[in-house]
Amino acid sequence: MRSQKKIIFRNSNSFTFIFRGLIAILVISFTQVNAQTDVEQIIKVRKTSNEALRSFDNELSYTVLTDDVMITTGNGTLINGKEAYKKYDNEFDNNTMYWIRTTDELELNMERGLAWESGIWKGYDLKKGSNPIINGKYSAMWTKESGEWKIKSQLFVTLNKK
Repeated sequence: MRSQKKIIFRNSNSFTFIFRGLIAILVISFTQVNAQTDVEQIIKVRKTSNEALRSFDNELSYTVLTDDVMITTGNGTLINGKEAYKKYDNEFDNNTMYWIRTTDELELNMERGLAWESGIWKGYDLKKGSNPIINGKYSAMWTKESGEWKIKSQLFVTLNKK
């Protein structure tokens, strides 16, 4: 069997995600098993990142970023580097907002050690209840550094769709 160079994961809803996951397990080859492990690693890191943001654990949230990360915020602010992001983040010390990202698509290129992720993000404010108050779409570029997947760049676009 030829090895595939990329693995694609799309999530339109929970049932589809589970169904596709079960089908994928049944048909993947040995080389795809390694790629599936990488997909699982990225999903786990995204979950860790979301949990860190939800619990306001900034230090943990920084561990998923490369030192040279580039982030474009929902309002278009460009942040270049992890240290710059920490300074930006510290401007909002008493902030009660957090963001959760939900992956819709994840595609890996194992030869280059790169991955593309896209999905939706929702912003919550603890002072305003449990419903999101802002939302949009995002994309992320992942890179595998020393065996670990980290976020190299992220782009957030605020859309506020209901």
